[in-house]
Amino acid sequence: MPELSHSQPEGGEGSPEDAAAVNALRSAVMRLSRRLKHQRVDESLTPTEMSVLGMLARCGHATPGELARKEHVQPPSMTRIVAMLEAKGLVRLEPHPDDRRQKVVTQTEEAEAMLEESRRRRNAWLAELTSGLDEDEWAKLRAAAPVLEKLAQL
Repeated sequence: MPELSHSQPEGGEGSPEDAAAVNALRSAVMRLSRRLKHQRVDESLTPTEMSVLGMLARCGHATPGELARKEHVQPPSMTRIVAMLEAKGLVRLEPHPDDRRQKVVTQTEEAEAMLEESRRRRNAWLAELTSGLDEDEWAKLRAAAPVLEKLAQL
């Protein structure tokens, strides 16, 4: 895959090689993401619910408003998502330490165990998938992982 230009103008326009690389990246990430989603432990959870649990695993706890901002959904939608997760025993709502009007969402031990099993299953699937890579491809994958992580955080 061609390297992306560091001087790419705002709006994503660049050389034809950059455009082709962006298109290939988008396509590959989307296909890989769809395949990874099939490795879920609990099929009853929506991808958004899984994403919220993953966010809580990374940040520890958050208010529904913070979760809505981080997940790019409207606050009323997040309120419904949190209520569904609470009904399934995967999160609990606790009083906010500084603002009595708000609640803090934390994941339960059940959610933590489910996420751990999901990570284990997905990692095993990816390990099997990548077993056919040669050392040069593995080196490229190791180098690309932090860049992909950075893109996921932007």
